[in-house]
Amino acid sequence: MQVTSQHQTARSDIEIAQAATMRPIMELAQDRLGIAPEHLVPYGHTKAKVSLDYLKTLGGRPDGKLILVTAINPTPAGEGKTTTTVGLTDALNFIGKKAMACLREPSLGPSFGVKGGAAGGGYAQVVPMEDINLHFTGDFHAIGAANNLLAALIDNHIYWGNELDLDVRRISWRRALDMNDRALRQIVSSLGGVANGMPREDGFDIVVASEVMAIFCLATDLADLQRRLGNIVVGSTRERKQVTAAQLDAPGAMAVLLRDALAPNLVQTLEHNPAFVHGGPFANIAHGCNTVLATKAALKLADYVVTEAGFGADLGAEKFFDIKCRKAGLSPAAAVIVASLRALKMHGGLAKADLKTENVAAVAAGFANLRRHIENVRKFGVPPVVAINRFSADTAAEIACVQELCAAMGVPCVMADHWALGGAGAADLARAVVETIETRPASFKPLYPDSMKLWDKINTIATSLYGAEGIAADSTVKKRLEEFEANGFGHLPVCIAKTQYSNSTDPTKLGAPTGHTVTVREVRLSAGAEFVVAVCGDIMTMPGLPRVPSAAKIGLTESGAIAGLF
Repeated sequence: MQVTSQHQTARSDIEIAQAATMRPIMELAQDRLGIAPEHLVPYGHTKAKVSLDYLKTLGGRPDGKLILVTAINPTPAGEGKTTTTVGLTDALNFIGKKAMACLREPSLGPSFGVKGGAAGGGYAQVVPMEDINLHFTGDFHAIGAANNLLAALIDNHIYWGNELDLDVRRISWRRALDMNDRALRQIVSSLGGVANGMPREDGFDIVVASEVMAIFCLATDLADLQRRLGNIVVGSTRERKQVTAAQLDAPGAMAVLLRDALAPNLVQTLEHNPAFVHGGPFANIAHGCNTVLATKAALKLADYVVTEAGFGADLGAEKFFDIKCRKAGLSPAAAVIVASLRALKMHGGLAKADLKTENVAAVAAGFANLRRHIENVRKFGVPPVVAINRFSADTAAEIACVQELCAAMGVPCVMADHWALGGAGAADLARAVVETIETRPASFKPLYPDSMKLWDKINTIATSLYGAEGIAADSTVKKRLEEFEANGFGHLPVCIAKTQYSNSTDPTKLGAPTGHTVTVREVRLSAGAEFVVAVCGDIMTMPGLPRVPSAAKIGLTESGAIAGLF
């Protein structure tokens, strides 16, 4: 646990959050963002949705500067990307800038599994932390319901005669659940006789991997949401003709379920700075960014907007740049790459048990991973800043090692102590980011053009960002990509689903592996989200729980307070 200063404490994240005094959200919205109460839909006293009608009035305002927070490949040692996003937002306000954060909503699956929540940590959190990490405003439940409504309509259509001639062997739409449950990855549905429909193979994805989640996060308004929902391809006929959700008359009802959820959720940091927490696709199996609506609204409401993309720059940042920014017309001004000395030492070959002992050589070896992420971000024309998230066992020699290596690459490297000190602990990082934006203008560009073949897009990511020699797939995958192109989807970007722990598809290959081959196991068309998913290696779209899940430690105290939630 990081403890380095005036906030020296053994308190957990949840204890710190529970001790916080929050401003009424209606008051904070008025004072900090100029949003009158009539434009808010409150969910209690400390969270609210900003109405979609109000967002339409912001169009004439200039945009603020967009700052992406990404990271090295995650390790069990911890990096602190969300914590840094919150801490940097607080720090920018601390040095006199008008800034707000844009974060993803946590999924219940990881919250009760192993990963934890997504509200930050220590004294750099968004609150109310318990609400955010649990049901929040019900957005995920609405997304799951919309996903499963479409699944029900598919089976109902088949039951009542199958007018569209859907081939039950070629139904690609799966059901969704916001919980890690490996038993539901592959199932057989409609057992029990004629009255229950036609038995077929089916399966569940976690809600954050659903195409409805991706659509939700990329839609620009309700009309765009409904259009995208109608474009979902649910399967095909025996003649391989695609069948869409629109042909099942599904998008209207699905949009109704998502109408209220589409309005961004406004909360606050521990230092009473505004934050949107909205949408939550995973970055290892989806595109890993919060909603376009929240990001664009924040850019109209603040001078600096700090957002995050999931996991390392090989996954989250690439998808942020190549999918979200490409489709939404966003142009990031800078990228902060988060690392910790502990994590660098793991990438350098140390075991977790040895991380508290000074080892400059391991830090230098692990820097290879950070170097690759710096190089990757630069390939998009975005200037990087390295943030070293401070831990108590960090030594001066280890810090100097990273700073010297970053200096040799011409990259600012700043130690940040926001976990223990809040915004004041990241003030130097905030100043470095502002200086970078002002002195090193970004020239953002996606990694590949729309016109490139889908296979070549996947190969470009693998060879340019992952250090791979190339990609491999069987003839079925290649044929599917050719079918997508023949049906008019060749211009879409690709979304790589792979392990977050390595640049390769082998999670044990830490550091900066080279010479490997990225195996594409499967490709899926997300016509509504407008990208093609390439499933690589052993990655799964429905996680399982660990041997001892976090759920085993979560409960209620005698007073009814939540305990054990981080």
